[in-house]
Amino acid sequence: MSKPAEAVGENSFWRTAKAVAWSFVGLRSRGAYEEDVKRLSPLHIILAGLIGVFVFVAALMLLVNWVVVR
Repeated sequence: MSKPAEAVGENSFWRTAKAVAWSFVGLRSRGAYEEDVKRLSPLHIILAGLIGVFVFVAALMLLVNWVVVR
């Protein structure tokens, strides 16, 4: 008997956040990408991407502010 598929809500956003984070870095294997396409929700991908961009820009702004003040 095959392994049961994960429930849609179970760890779904966490799995999406990890996939988006790896995509930001650019380190995705073909197999992982194909698995993500099967399991992840497009809405979760968009939300995780927007959150990732916001965190990245905020971190850059904090870094620049820290460097300029010092």
